Amino acid sequence: MSSASREAASLTLRALSKRFDDGHLAVREMDLHVEPGEMIALLGPSGCGKTTTLRMIAGFLTASSGDILLDGSSILEVPAHRRDMGIVFQSYALFPHLTVARNVRFGLEMRRVPEAAAGRRVAEMLRLVKLEDFAERLPRNLSGGQQQRVALARALAIHPRLLLLDEPLSNLDAALRQDMAREIRILQRDGGITAIVVTHDQSEAMAMADRLVVMRDGKVEQIGRQEDLYERPATPFVAGFIGQSNLVTGRLEGPDDFLVEGGGRISLAGCYRHEGPGCLAVRPESIRLAALGSASARVDGTVKLCTYLGAVVEHVVRLDSGRDVIVRELGFGPAPTRRWAPDQRVSLTWSAIAERVYDDRDRSLPNTAPEGTPVMAEGENEEWARTS
Repeated sequence: MSSASREAASLTLRALSKRFDDGHLAVREMDLHVEPGEMIALLGPSGCGKTTTLRMIAGFLTASSGDILLDGSSILEVPAHRRDMGIVFQSYALFPHLTVARNVRFGLEMRRVPEAAAGRRVAEMLRLVKLEDFAERLPRNLSGGQQQRVALARALAIHPRLLLLDEPLSNLDAALRQDMAREIRILQRDGGITAIVVTHDQSEAMAMADRLVVMRDGKVEQIGRQEDLYERPATPFVAGFIGQSNLVTGRLEGPDDFLVEGGGRISLAGCYRHEGPGCLAVRPESIRLAALGSASARVDGTVKLCTYLGAVVEHVVRLDSGRDVIVRELGFGPAPTRRWAPDQRVSLTWSAIAERVYDDRDRSLPNTAPEGTPVMAEGENEEWARTS
């Protein structure tokens, strides 16, 4: 990044909300602080409020309540064109009649940057995104990945205080998405740019961001690093959305006794001071299969399918309740996973650290297993369950 680049900005959202004219509350009292040079991913299913949040930050939508602060100063009254934000849209929004170089130069011309300085900046940006040999081409003569890089170069050319990316990789094929996610991350880190990316793809979010903000129905479910959300999901929704989890609903009837909805029981690995409806979450890679009657068995089931996927072997095991559980173990190496045949009865086992148990309000329950057992601390429960 050029030495002329301005310092990276911080961003703070305070109780930010957006209610549309039809009464729909798209974003609900969102609080978020982004450090200078940090990249944050707003992540969630369609309709969760992530794009609405981005558009309020950009100034394209007016907030119904709350505040948006850039470097500690409110920008609610600052029009979009004066917020000095670089934006990369899902469709790239390149000017089809302008060459690559003219597209990158456009924002500089609007800011009346002197011609010589603008030329140097355009050349610098094209080198940065490895498109210097394509300066005179029109967008229609570029691949999707190249168009995406032009859009990124145009956004960065103006030395933005904040870079906003709205589903920037959704129009690319799977292999190219992975490559471009890495490229954007490297450019953002090397440039020390504060950035917000919106995506519905958890793999993209985990590859690109310093922290993830998982949203659902306009509310923040959890904020944290990738490992926080993957290893310590605050709610069943986060457990199922980040990675994959086996979610089993039922009822806690004792410290380690879980009655599965539809029939059958699970012997929990941990201990919980709670009785009543709840949900158990265990990731497929945390479960091990053993011969029926294993001393460490949590629950028994019947193998329905065994699939070799290269790095892993995946088994689908049906519990007596009719619920299917996915189990993934190593597929090769010095001790490859045993492949169980369909209709074989097996035991499923996992450790206390691998399971998460939630009450009927989706709050993660503290594990009160005896000393020496890996558990979740009660203080951590309050930190993770941000919306309980």
